Amino acid sequence: MWAAGTLSPASLGCPEVGENRDPAFERAIGQQTARTGNVCGRLFSGGPAGLSIAKQNSRPSPSSADAPALRFAAGAGPARPPAFVAMKAARVAVKPTEHPMSEHDDHEPQHTASPTDHFLTELQLYGYRPFDDEPDPRPLPEGHHVAGAIADIFDALIVTLEDTRLEPDLSDLLWSIVNVFHRATERIERELDDNEQAQRRSQREQDGSEVKSVELERLTAEGQTLIERRNAFELMRDQAAEQYERHTRSSWKPRSGSMVNHKAMTSAMIDSRDFLNAKKRAAQEVLLPAGPKIAFTAGLDFNDHRLIWAKLDQVHAKHPDMVLMHGKSPKGGEKIASRWADHRKVPQIGFVPDWTKHAKAAPFKRNDAMLEVLPIGVIVFPGTGIQDNLADKARKLGIPIFDFRPKGGGA
Repeated sequence: MWAAGTLSPASLGCPEVGENRDPAFERAIGQQTARTGNVCGRLFSGGPAGLSIAKQNSRPSPSSADAPALRFAAGAGPARPPAFVAMKAARVAVKPTEHPMSEHDDHEPQHTASPTDHFLTELQLYGYRPFDDEPDPRPLPEGHHVAGAIADIFDALIVTLEDTRLEPDLSDLLWSIVNVFHRATERIERELDDNEQAQRRSQREQDGSEVKSVELERLTAEGQTLIERRNAFELMRDQAAEQYERHTRSSWKPRSGSMVNHKAMTSAMIDSRDFLNAKKRAAQEVLLPAGPKIAFTAGLDFNDHRLIWAKLDQVHAKHPDMVLMHGKSPKGGEKIASRWADHRKVPQIGFVPDWTKHAKAAPFKRNDAMLEVLPIGVIVFPGTGIQDNLADKARKLGIPIFDFRPKGGGA
């Protein structure tokens, strides 16, 4: 009944139908059926699962002579079929259905990326990259849009943090917002310096060829765009500084560098040399503003703001276009003078002592730098030997001194 090489009932210890079986074997089969839940009856019942196993399994079945070897010894438990045999039988019985796409090859083959696909991928990854081949042609933002956006930034942060545990940190956060635009301005200034060097190098390499000429024109247009970007960020910084002063009641000052505001150029750049000359003149006019320079010095402990404002107002009335120079001290009389300049819209230049380079001599080196500008007068209020040093050096140079120290006399 069972063909050679197929799984038979005898191979699993199950009797075939109509086979002569002794009583001991019948008792063993009964015990095995009770333990295994009539595995043999289920596997070899003639149903589809049994036929599938008989057809699919290719393991050779033991002969009828080997059947007695599966009988049980006296006192021993029933012999169970190996676990891997039952597992394999179950896997074969449940035959998975093949995927319909595996019988034919009609799927989309792999294609090599086209140049257009590569270009679109680059745009998706990196976006529009100005200055790769030509200057950025997009317009600058409108001034009133910039002012509104910055006001919204300050309002949102203040409304969120006021009356909360983070309110003590609000002043530093607002200062940092202004500093973001200030740092952006400094970064563009560095790019302008690199562009200037590139233009000078391109000027030296001019040989009459169209390639060199086009390169110089591109660098010139790029420089003009950088100037416009710098002016835009300076506008943003100034707007943010106004918001900072409005909310904190104190003026914003950078911790390093100068806070200058370059005027936008109104004439177009015709060639590279005109551009470089205009840039140089614009930088000098801003860093050293035109007008008479007035040097101011006072100690850190002198805080008579009424006297300071009154005397500075007198000098300002006589010299409306004056430029105030001071030591940029964090407190005391020089801090009060700086606040006066903020409210009177007077340009000011802060000379910070370079402690890293000059150590203890830094304040005196700073005095020398202030006098090198040749101010038309020096206002001296009570302080320390630093104020005395500036007054003595100015007197030797013939610069008038407005001395308000207790033992000094006005000049």
